[in-house]
Order: sequence, then C-alpha cells, then structure tokens
Amino acid sequence: MWLIILGVLVLFILLLVVRALTFKPLNHFAPSGEKVEFDEQTAINNLQQLVQCATISYKDASLEDEKEFTKLYELLPKLFPNVYKNCTLITLPDRALLFKWEGKNHYEAAVMMAHYDVVPVSEQDWEKPAFSGIIEDGVLWGRGTLDTKSTFNGVLTAAEHLISQGFIPENDIYFAFSGGEEINGQGAVNIVNYFEENGIKLSFVIDEGGAVVENVFPGVKAPCGLIGIAEKGMMDVQYTAKSNGGHASAPKPGSPLVKLSNACCNIEHYPIKQHLTEPVALMFDTLGRHSNFVYKLIFSNLWLFSGVLDMLCKKSGGELNAMLRTTVAFTQSSGSNASNVIPPKATMVSNIRINPHDTVSSVLNYLNRTVDDKDVEISVLHSIEPSRISKVDCDEFDKIANAVASTWEGTIISPYLMVQCSDSRHYGRISDKVYRFSAMDLTSEERATIHGNNERIRLETIKKTVEFYIRLMRQC
Repeated sequence: MWLIILGVLVLFILLLVVRALTFKPLNHFAPSGEKVEFDEQTAINNLQQLVQCATISYKDASLEDEKEFTKLYELLPKLFPNVYKNCTLITLPDRALLFKWEGKNHYEAAVMMAHYDVVPVSEQDWEKPAFSGIIEDGVLWGRGTLDTKSTFNGVLTAAEHLISQGFIPENDIYFAFSGGEEINGQGAVNIVNYFEENGIKLSFVIDEGGAVVENVFPGVKAPCGLIGIAEKGMMDVQYTAKSNGGHASAPKPGSPLVKLSNACCNIEHYPIKQHLTEPVALMFDTLGRHSNFVYKLIFSNLWLFSGVLDMLCKKSGGELNAMLRTTVAFTQSSGSNASNVIPPKATMVSNIRINPHDTVSSVLNYLNRTVDDKDVEISVLHSIEPSRISKVDCDEFDKIANAVASTWEGTIISPYLMVQCSDSRHYGRISDKVYRFSAMDLTSEERATIHGNNERIRLETIKKTVEFYIRLMRQC
C-alpha cells in the first residue's frame, strides 16, 4: 500500500513540476522599432510652466486660489496653439475641459484623460519650492509633475506635434481634463454625461493608473508595464462608542476607547477573505510566467497554493495583498479633550478599499459581524463601489499595449487591478474599455513622492510620456 501512496505522491509532484516548466511567457507585444521624433525641449518647457501654476484643489473651495487656475487656462493657448486652432474646446461645470480633435470618421472616439488640479503641499518639508518648476541635474521638481500634469502635458504636446505634421486621426479623439479630481469633483461626471447625452460612442478611455515599474512582482526582474483594467472601490467608515464620561481616576471597564480598540484589533486580526478577481488572475498568469521556477511553481498551481499565497500576502501587506482582498486602514480617531477625562463619545475612522468581488453592502456586513459589539455604532461616511472590469481581448487594449512596448522596450505588458481611485471609474457606465496607465517609468522612490514631499520627474520621463501618446494617437 505504501508503494502505491508513494507512487501517487511522486506523480502528483511530477505534475506540479511539469505545469511549472510549461508555464512559459505568452506576451506577444513587441516594439515596433519605429523612431518617434519631436521637440523634446518644448515638452519639458511646457510641463515646467504648467507646474508653476499652483492649481491646488480643496474640499473647502474658499481655500482655493482661483487666480492660479485662471493662470493655467490662459497659458494653454500659448503652449498649444495648434490644439486650440484645430480642436473644439467644450467647457463644462466644475472645471471640466473637453477638447474634440475631429478625425476622418466619427463612428466612435478615443478619450485620453488627465487632471490638472493637485493636492496641497507642506512647503517647509520640500527640498525645492513646490511650484517654482526648478530643473536641476536632469530632474524637474514640483507638485503635479507626476500626478498628473505629466500626462496632461503629454497628451497636449503629442497632439500639438502631430497637428503640426499634418496628421489627422482616423477617428475622433477627445482630451478630457478635470480640475477637481483630487477632491472627487464632478468635472469627469459632467464629461461622461456630455458623451451620454450626445450619443457619442467611445472606442476606449485611458486615464492615470499603472506605470512601467520594476521589482513589483515576485521573481520578475524585467520592467513591467501595468495597465489597469479595473479599480477598487472605496468607503470611509466611522466607528462610534459612547459612555457617561467621568473622571479618569475611577474608570469603569469597557470605556469608549477600549471598545474601539477591540473593534480595531478584531478587524485587523480577521481580514476580509481574499478573492482572485479577473484583473489579478490575468496579472498572475502574465507575470508569473516570467518569474523564477519557485514562483512559477506557485502561480501555475494556484489551485493548490492559493492558501500559501494568501498567508504570504497577509503577512507582508503592501500592494500585492491589496490586490487580493478588500483592505481596511485605520486613519483617524478622537476621544476626550483632556487627559484625565473619560470621553462621553469616541470615534475612529477607517479607509477601506473594496475588492471587485465585494460591495459596500457586503463589507458593511463583514464589519458588523467582526466587531460584534452592539455598543459600537458603525456608519458609512462616503462610499464608491468597485469599477466595471474592462476587456483585454480586444484591439483597443492591444493599441495601448503596443504603444507601451514600443516606448519602453523590454517591458512585460500586463493587466492589473488599480488599488487607488481615479476619475476613469465614472466611464464604466458608458464603456467596457476603460484603461488606467500613467505613461511613465517610475522607481519606487519616485512613486513615494506622489501626494508626498519632493514630487519630481526625470526629464527623460517627460519625453517618454509624449512619445507614448504620439504612438497611441497614431493608432486612433
């Protein structure tokens, strides 16, 4: 009997090994080899001037400096005269700018998105002034250089160049820009409404999201061009516990802060179950084929090793874990106003990013079950459902992938799940071909400056962004 068991075990191990050995790359996107030439210095100068506009958006509109937004609006026709001469500009409420570049055909249109508002800065923590647009040692410093005036500039500079060359796209192209993305403004919603009300059919939409990055997937050393085909939802949840208050010298058990602490620990100890959604499954299947043998063994046999992967992700956290499950991050808390007073009410807030498998309702049910305390009130402050999942087996995805492969040679192209939120989520109701790719190659250090201190971009990256959009527009 033991020989039979041993034989079965050997065959089972052999099956796993054979699956790993045959788990080979399938990436079929190859660089075109075609060179793209344009005025690179103008591209750099354009972005430098855009960064010098301090277009900071705030939820409290009274804090905004309207003169800085006006400065940017007045600058655009000077930087991009061909765009303003050949494209129709449609202005919509809440700082939405929509340019229509008319093509030879009008059956369907491509949409290229960006936002030109930026988040606030703590100037004292920056090495260089955040809005001076300083260029030093091959780097342009400033808020918005990465998020997302780089793509805003890349789209318009590419169009400016192509128009100057007499190029006319086969189909209409729209440039859709929002001035309030950072505060979840209605600009992008108004643009989507415009498309819907006017019966405009879209071929594809591209917005910020993935990038060309390295060392983001286990066992893969080559740069990866990650194109988001969906994004997680988001909800802010408040937890409230109350008491009769009192002096801290004679505390009773179960004070509000203790109840909230228990709730926090329960959620932290029992995370929401992982779900391998389509975007992540496609990424594992694509990038896993380029990893080393050990990881190929795992990713080619996830039916067996999903538990191991889940354990590794829960332990390490980070972006890979965030792609597999709905995550909960506790971000704010409040209690009494004095150190010797038990609070009559204490609150805690968590920011939750929702896996496409889950919903706002299912996450709320999970929180109530896991906290399991009638004295802790759980309420949703703000919520966004996960986005629609876009198609990958189509010409539109291939166009973007080909532009990436030709601009950054040697890059592995892969779909992925975006864990942040973007304006592109609003397009899900009118298109199933909404893609998220920030046309830049970014180091982990550079990515960390987005919404942080010392945001900056390499001059070479500025050029590559324009090159990418030229390649993409030529396919439209």
